[in-house]
Amino acid sequence: MNDRVRDAMIPDPQTLEAGATAQEAGQHLVSPEVRAVYVCEDGSFVGVVTRKTLVREVVAAGRNPGETAIGQIAEPAHWTIDPDVPLDEAFRFLEEHDAERVPVLEDGRLVGVLSRSALQRRLAEDEPPHELDALEL
Repeated sequence: MNDRVRDAMIPDPQTLEAGATAQEAGQHLVSPEVRAVYVCEDGSFVGVVTRKTLVREVVAAGRNPGETAIGQIAEPAHWTIDPDVPLDEAFRFLEEHDAERVPVLEDGRLVGVLSRSALQRRLAEDEPPHELDALEL
């Protein structure tokens, strides 16, 4: 198996431009399955905005969400990963850093997001059947 991150990542994640407002980011984050908004500027990855970011940087700070650009409040990603990293190495990296998902960057551009749960499923699919499993059939 020589699959790479690019084979298991979620390609072309939804992004917002750095000039979008905190209110726009909040509208995306209302959806329970959306945990983060990825912020880009002229195609380059800037950072991440989460619900926690909005509360801390906008609500608690008394900023106007309709006038606060997300480029001003986006947090740099704790970790990023390259699309050509082997999957087993990527899994160890996510486990080591206890990361649920990590932006995949190629030349500073966001090309995907690697989620630990998707990676676990992918690695499980690629495992050869165990001898015991074959005996139980």
